[in-house]
Amino acid sequence: MKRVICFDIETTGFEYMRGDRVIEIGAVEVIDGKITDNSFHEYINPEGKIIPPDTYMVHKISNAFLEDKPKMAEVAPRFLEFIGDSPIVAHNGLDFDFPFVNFELNKLGLRPIPREQMMDTLVIARNRVFGPKSYTLDTLAKWYGISLTARADAHGALIDSEILAKVYLELENTAPAPDVSEIIAKQHAAMLAHPKAGGDFPYRKFAPKPEELENHNAFMEKINK
Repeated sequence: MKRVICFDIETTGFEYMRGDRVIEIGAVEVIDGKITDNSFHEYINPEGKIIPPDTYMVHKISNAFLEDKPKMAEVAPRFLEFIGDSPIVAHNGLDFDFPFVNFELNKLGLRPIPREQMMDTLVIARNRVFGPKSYTLDTLAKWYGISLTARADAHGALIDSEILAKVYLELENTAPAPDVSEIIAKQHAAMLAHPKAGGDFPYRKFAPKPEELENHNAFMEKINK
């Protein structure tokens, strides 16, 4: 049985080193390639940390709403029990979710999530998906035809973890993106093997016109990109 946990968090801001706190954790369970009904979801009292207006507009979670919610000291042990030793997936997790959660866990004297359990769909997507202009969770969901209507009004940790789980499963079934440099090298080798590329092929004896040279350089720059 292969068990994977996909999770997401909402916070008071981006700077945990400056006092920002986790205010929502959502996680869903994936077993053998299928999302189960087993999930984890908690809102968390930020213990006096004020949620700025611009942050509130993202997730629509207010300090008033969180007043009677449990503190991280109560939530963290239950979250660790839920994830166990399963691989844990987050989007842009290596830069945000995992450091944020581990900072909270360290403050409580609890074991942090070890690096070997961490998986980041942003990293996976960059190695497997060749085409999108960006690799945000929204972009990848649209790329795979996954609906985002569940969070049309605001982000939510449980909603986003469910979207993440669907994206993760799609990525699992996507072959790694081709090595573009390898493709170009193969094409170049094929061109050299063409009969007309032999030593008897007539070469141009006169210099190109300025506009021809400009068009050629623009074309080569586009290829190199």
